Amino acid sequence: MTDEETEPLLDKLDAAQRVRLLTGASTWRTHAEPAAGLRALTLSDGPAGVRGETWDERETSLVLPSPTALAASWDERLLTDLGALLASEARRKGVDVLLAPTLNLHRSPLGGRHFECFSEDPLLTGRTGAALIRGIQSGGVAATAKHFVGNDAETDRLTVDVRMDERTLHEVYLAPFEEAVTAGVWAVMSAYNKVDGVTMSASPLLERPLKDAWGFDGLVVSDWGGVRTLLDAARSGQDLAMPGPDGPWAAGLLAALEEGLVPAGAVDDKVRRLLRLARRVGALGPDRPAHGTTGPGRPADRLPVAPGAARALLRRAVSAGAVLLRNEGGLLPLDPAALRSVAVIGPHATAVRIQGGGSAEVFPEHVVTPLAGIERELDGVAAVTYRPGLPASERPEPLGRDRARDPRGGEPGVLVRLLDARGAELHAEHRLSGRIVEPSVPAGDAVAVEIRALFRPAESGVWTWAVGGWGDIALSVDGREVLSGTFPLDSDDPTRVHVAPPLHTARVELTAGREVEVVALRSLAPGTGVATVLAAAPPAGDADVARAAAVAAARAADVAVVVVGTTEQSESEGHDRESLDLPEGQDALVRAVLRANPRTVVMVNAGGPVALPWHTRVPALLLAWFPGQEAGNGLADVLFGRAEPGGRLPTTWAAAQDDVPVLGTAPGADGRLHYAEGPHIGHRAWLRSGAVPAYWFGHGLGYTGWAYEELTAPAAVRAGEPFDVRVRVRNTGRRRGREVVQVYLTRGGSAVERPVRKLVGYAAVEAEPGESADAVVRVGGRALAHWSPGGRGWETEAGAFTLLGGRSAGDLPLTAEVVARPGADSAGKGSGNGSEHDGERSPLML
Repeated sequence: MTDEETEPLLDKLDAAQRVRLLTGASTWRTHAEPAAGLRALTLSDGPAGVRGETWDERETSLVLPSPTALAASWDERLLTDLGALLASEARRKGVDVLLAPTLNLHRSPLGGRHFECFSEDPLLTGRTGAALIRGIQSGGVAATAKHFVGNDAETDRLTVDVRMDERTLHEVYLAPFEEAVTAGVWAVMSAYNKVDGVTMSASPLLERPLKDAWGFDGLVVSDWGGVRTLLDAARSGQDLAMPGPDGPWAAGLLAALEEGLVPAGAVDDKVRRLLRLARRVGALGPDRPAHGTTGPGRPADRLPVAPGAARALLRRAVSAGAVLLRNEGGLLPLDPAALRSVAVIGPHATAVRIQGGGSAEVFPEHVVTPLAGIERELDGVAAVTYRPGLPASERPEPLGRDRARDPRGGEPGVLVRLLDARGAELHAEHRLSGRIVEPSVPAGDAVAVEIRALFRPAESGVWTWAVGGWGDIALSVDGREVLSGTFPLDSDDPTRVHVAPPLHTARVELTAGREVEVVALRSLAPGTGVATVLAAAPPAGDADVARAAAVAAARAADVAVVVVGTTEQSESEGHDRESLDLPEGQDALVRAVLRANPRTVVMVNAGGPVALPWHTRVPALLLAWFPGQEAGNGLADVLFGRAEPGGRLPTTWAAAQDDVPVLGTAPGADGRLHYAEGPHIGHRAWLRSGAVPAYWFGHGLGYTGWAYEELTAPAAVRAGEPFDVRVRVRNTGRRRGREVVQVYLTRGGSAVERPVRKLVGYAAVEAEPGESADAVVRVGGRALAHWSPGGRGWETEAGAFTLLGGRSAGDLPLTAEVVARPGADSAGKGSGNGSEHDGERSPLML
């Protein structure tokens, strides 16, 4: 079905039917409209996996490495394959629209949601996002570029008013979204925040440049609850308000249309875009498929990816994004045949964070921990000893199958009940976790949620218990009420209300081995969600004893592997970080292990930059990110040389927080957050300040060495036209390797303010030992241009520019000059950034 065939469907709908389509029918679905042959569309979070309509730990998903890890691969073919895998998962779960990728930038390393964003650089972010979009949409599933625009931090994200100059907006923050449009993205999500005083769901930027100058023909969907007003949002380029069925448009858009307060043409355009999206995903027309089946947008030859192939791809993605920051003396890769014993240390070695917290969370069927991966690799070869090195966390964690059972059936897990006003049971179900974001049935007439579990403590002492939620809260342990109170709603942030409510705690003395029944109860009130948590933490341990045990294990081993990282409290959606420091005594643990064993490898399990004050003393330092469900297998591949660490930093890492040139994420008292640094963020800000980071953007080591020999470029180019730069490198090591060759641009004596230098292209090459390879780097037509405010658009200064080639923003040994001659600068659709993608069919584009 074409656009021409879709148009008559619009004529079949009266005003009420048209307006009804523009607000969601439920949390995750749009309205169906039989008169147009339209079934409901299903939308789902998120970038690291496809959750589907339910927030239920029993409904598992494949979990990819975090978007920062994906960007660290600098590998667009891999991203397209992973996008195709996400499309396969979406089809399996009956999802039409995947709410990914996130194209906001790492403006400050303190951003709490940076694990869900790609990088600090607009070019790398745009190319990475475009590659993922191509893969997702190859499977007939819509990708969604979000959050348009300026949602680069979490502090006051619903109301913050981001202020920046016009040039910075176009050159930096809009650039990745323009690249997504050029890649053909089918949906864009408007952000919660304001830009220049206007909430993004009502922003003129949705029309120009998004729909007008760029030619975006897809659907603009709001962030959940992002449409808060009627007229200004309805008159803007906002097309669909989610969720439903309530909202400003549902309540008043029809009347506003009939009274002439909203143009009929504006409503028609919104409906037309919704129908176009439905056509693209196979949800429109008489032959429309049921959810999860093939149809016009879902060709029958696109079969689900086989489980073995999916796991292999996820495993490869772990090593592709892992960044080797240091490898003094060639400690890595480890030779299993030369090892007799390995000490694995740190809580993250067993409780690895595979993904970030918040709305994008999904539930894996299994997780391979770093410890399990190392044990599997060394099985029958060397002894592996594990010590946590830190006492158990004092923060209560949701009860799970490992330490609780359902009082009714005795199965591992908990019992969840919905109760009416008389306390009678309306619904009961067995769940696997004490964290219940939503029961499997709507709350309906329920006035309370109850979680019950039988709990057998592993040790005696004072346990900390907690109930998460809002309203009237009660907790009893072994028949004794230990917590009771009313906790009013104090936030309108959807993540805090519906996903991660606060914990309310009580301390209870328990005896090891003596089972007790624990009952948590919370009331339900309108607007407070249903999320309820029952959690516990064991008695506080002795930090000195735990560290001493780890030190002893490290001292006795041939090699120590320490896994450190962030926690849900220090890095998650809904709040920005206060500090770049690792939490919970991990720095002291690393230092103690280093003193005990100089052959120490440290792996960092974090979604964004952290301060590593000991980094210069560690012989081998590997950045694992949030590596997804195959974490342990992929990291073991890197540790033992089965795969190279393929990653290069997508963000600049500071030695100390005080060194960071752009840090603040909080708005002022007037609610405004000024991007006063202009286009100088990330490595650009470091170069401008003259400070030296611990590790530059683009940095990353492999298991071989490279010599940069020659950079050649055209002597002159026409403004607005792309050109190729050729960089010759030679493998100087002893094994085959892959190098990411990066090209940057600078201009002295410019008439306009520019970054000291900026990334304008990159390409990867592979070579055998002693061989040379030529990296052909396409430099986009916009690379030499700057945005000229006041409606003038893109312009290019005539004269000489300098190209620099090398392995990171701080290591660029090769240079060449190119002269820009007058030409036709691009003022319309497409950023011309260039791409490695050559149109080949991806192996996973099934």
